[in-house]
Amino acid sequence: MNDFIQALKKWKDFSTRARRREYWMYVLFLILTLIVAMILDTIIFGFPVALFYGLVCLLAIVPSIAVCVRRLHDTGRSGWWYFIQLVPFIGGIWLFILMLLDSQPGTNQYGPNPKGIEGPMNYQQQ
Repeated sequence: MNDFIQALKKWKDFSTRARRREYWMYVLFLILTLIVAMILDTIIFGFPVALFYGLVCLLAIVPSIAVCVRRLHDTGRSGWWYFIQLVPFIGGIWLFILMLLDSQPGTNQYGPNPKGIEGPMNYQQQ
């Protein structure tokens, strides 16, 4: 739940990195929220109307894109890779695979590793 709230608080942050856990916990709680919204729509209106569901979707658009872009940054890729999902058939699968990849170790151009783990150390003797 903490990761979901953190992702919502960083709704306008498109420049840093997000851990894999932060992204997938956000996705999990968003899906659970959407299910609850569907149930509420059905209970209140007696048949599936997308009032609450649509409202949740509308409110989640920008935070969802932001956490996805930060997740791409964590793997060392540009946020523009988000648009790979527009490629028919393979694009959504490719983005899903990118979301599963581990963080790039150490600091990259988007900031320090959110796991706090540094990359391989260079031990040169002088």
